[in-house]
Amino acid sequence: MANLEELTRKVAAAVGEESGLGRSFKVDLRGEGFIHIDGGQVTNEDKPADLTVSVSARDLKALGAGELNPMTAVITGRLKVSDMGLAMSLQPQMQSLFARMA
Repeated sequence: MANLEELTRKVAAAVGEESGLGRSFKVDLRGEGFIHIDGGQVTNEDKPADLTVSVSARDLKALGAGELNPMTAVITGRLKVSDMGLAMSLQPQMQSLFARMA
């Protein structure tokens, strides 16, 4: 299991110069910390974002590896989003980002 620092490095490498999301995005790792993405900037700050996703680090990795279906994760409560409409519109970009992190 990757620790927060290692996971943040993977996210920063995956994001590169620009996340491609067009919105700020925060991953709440459920007690393990936060990863905040805004454009190409990746931090561990718990600051407001257009979309917040709450997921365990293990499930985040499973999402990226294609081992966990995002809709199944939402239905079972393993993945929670602050704005379902925005999450649905950004789903291809988020899945691509998660896959590059795996």
